[in-house]
Amino acid sequence: MTSNSKTRVVVTGMGAVTCLGNSVEQFWTGIKNGQSGIREISLVSPDGFPCKVSGEIQDFDPTEHMDRKEARRMARFSQFAVVAADQAVEDSGLDFEKEDLDRIGVLIGSGSGGLPETDQQAEIRVKRGVGRMSPYYIPMMLVNMAAANISHRFNLTGYTNTCVTACAASTQAIGEATEVIRRGDADVIVTGGTEAGICEIGMGGFSTMRALSTWSGDPSQASRPFDKGRDGFAPSEGSGILILESLEHAKARGATIHAEIGGWGVSSDAYHLVQPHPEGSGAAKAMNRALTNAGVTIIDIDYINAHGTSTPINDASETKAIKAVFGELAYNVPISSTKSMVGHSLGASGALEAIACISSIKDGVLHPTINQDEPDPDCDLDYIPNVAREQEVNVTISNSFGFGGQNACLVIKKFA
Repeated sequence: MTSNSKTRVVVTGMGAVTCLGNSVEQFWTGIKNGQSGIREISLVSPDGFPCKVSGEIQDFDPTEHMDRKEARRMARFSQFAVVAADQAVEDSGLDFEKEDLDRIGVLIGSGSGGLPETDQQAEIRVKRGVGRMSPYYIPMMLVNMAAANISHRFNLTGYTNTCVTACAASTQAIGEATEVIRRGDADVIVTGGTEAGICEIGMGGFSTMRALSTWSGDPSQASRPFDKGRDGFAPSEGSGILILESLEHAKARGATIHAEIGGWGVSSDAYHLVQPHPEGSGAAKAMNRALTNAGVTIIDIDYINAHGTSTPINDASETKAIKAVFGELAYNVPISSTKSMVGHSLGASGALEAIACISSIKDGVLHPTINQDEPDPDCDLDYIPNVAREQEVNVTISNSFGFGGQNACLVIKKFA
């Protein structure tokens, strides 16, 4: 994927709703300190599920951010996205009364949309009949409704879209949003991802494919990417939202610039419905395309934020992909998995991991991969075990690999 455009795209705002706190500051402080947000599952009864843990949002009351009627008509994944977007817009300092709203768009990634609402309404249909189903069910559950609700929130009438590429969704959304600005179709894009899929049907589906951790000890130790004892991912939920702008637009309004989106790349494994290619070939292609798109090389990369799901196959495959791209330099590049602390929020993960990369660039700190207790010979790179590391960070790459073999990678750079 190449671009002839010289338009530079920068990040001017960030917002986050996570199991470690409902702000970027709380999220970053938590992961920087190696704190886990994984707890005993409570959104559904753990009875009958082999996985007993999850990364659930705590202390979240949507009526603190919107009126009760609006909240009732909005699915949980949309509520998260709107609240994170509020934060990101405030952080950016954008004054929409002074902007051409036709030049501001929304591009959000999500894997499953209103899955809990589908679960709930299906139960109502069976027990009480179709006449008792909510008339708002369809506009609540549609995956594009997070983008639609953000558009309505701020009256944004520009380019709008939704990426539905499973666990790669929000990383691809940020890349696609970058391209929309590069080609001149928008000055500003509200982008990122959101997910709220912890419900009986979601837990049941992931359980029967044996993707979830069956850890029975301390919940904070369940997610253990690249560790020999890993046995599946810890399901999670949340939202990460970024404000992207053309550099020209950001400078004209005197915006504070957090970082620059250097480039992005996507690929398909064309291999399996849910398993990554065992050699990581598709993941390697996405990373290489992102590097090319950003105009950087492997020697420029200071840090890799791994997809790092804590599943046996994924972590070994990603390690091979990194080696395929970086060669012997792979052993010198620090890598960590945000999911070790916040679990796997599916389509929202990439946006939260982009925020982690930007925070690393700003603070000069690389967050750890926690629960690194026993080395796996198949995962022998520098995963920043257990303790954060101070280091100057100028260029990062962030990986997201989704079911269906859909891969997306971002290169995020210090703005200079």
